[in-house]
Order: sequence, then structure tokens, then C-alpha cells
Amino acid sequence: MAESPVVVVTGPSGAGKGTLESVVLARMPELALAISATTRPRRATEENGREYWFIPLEEFERRVREGEFLEWVTYVSGHRYGTLRSEIDRIRGLGKVPLLDLEIEGALHVRDTVDGAVTIFVDAPSFAELERRLRDRATESSGEIHERLELAREQQKQAGEFDHVIVNDDVERAADELQAIVEGALHRV
Repeated sequence: MAESPVVVVTGPSGAGKGTLESVVLARMPELALAISATTRPRRATEENGREYWFIPLEEFERRVREGEFLEWVTYVSGHRYGTLRSEIDRIRGLGKVPLLDLEIEGALHVRDTVDGAVTIFVDAPSFAELERRLRDRATESSGEIHERLELAREQQKQAGEFDHVIVNDDVERAADELQAIVEGALHRV
């Protein structure tokens, strides 16, 4: 039997990737969200292995050198984030299909290096809607929102690099589309 595919979801901040993933994960118990590793400090409400695998910088760098990461990126903050190959193995060991929520760079790397990866770009219906969602979220300063919007403009130009593009204009409709893509990928295995 062939290995389960790796499902990769990407897109700009504010597109609603996490919302769609939550809906589809609740509908499809055969999926499991891969937990990213990070060098950033753990917040008081977070638990190692639940939100992230929290790894000291030196250990993260060693694991990169030893090829333990499927993909990784350094953010402007200097913190590193990545997907450990062992996380994919852990999910597959549970008999589930790994779902990865990645930045564009990581998603393209997985597309190019993982046989059978299914890549999905999620976008807002318009740039104005993307901006509204980011402002309504109120988790960033206006300067950070401006930076995210500039990045989003560049990311939207890359949508065609992915296997599928979902416009998140309606959560239920977009979640149905995401679910259909995943089910189609599973039936090809």
C-alpha cells in the first residue's frame, strides 16, 4: 500500500486557512494537523507538543544540519519554525494523513521534495477583504498589518504554483472544496 499523501495548505495571513483546516479536521478524523517546531519561547498558555514543539535554537540548528526537518524558515523576528520529519512519521504511525499549514516558501519546498504532496493555496475573495480580516483580527499593530498586506500581494502572485486554489468567500463552501480535494487525494492512494 502506498504511503498517505502529505496535504499542504498555504496562503496569505487573513485568508482563513486555520478556519478551513479546523472545519475539515473536525469532519475528517483520518487527518491530523502536523505540529510545527519553533525556537520562540513558549507562552504561559501553551503546551509543548500541543501548539508547537518548542526547541532551543542550538538544537533546532543541529536538527537542520542533520536533515531532520522537512522544511523550515526563519521569520523576521529571528525565530525559526519548521516541520520535523518525525512529526510526519508520528501522524502516519497513527494511521492518519498529515495536514501541514505552511508559509509559501515551505509549501513550495514540500511540493518540490515530497512525492505525492497535495498543495492548496487559500485566498480571500479580494484584497480589500483580506485587509478587513487582518484589521478585524486585531492581533497585529497597524505597521505589522501593512507588512502582512505587502507580503500578501507578493504571495497572491504565487497562487498558480500550487495544485489547487480555494477562494475562501464562504467558510462552509470553501471547507467543502478543501474536503473534496483531500478526499480525492486519498482515493488516488
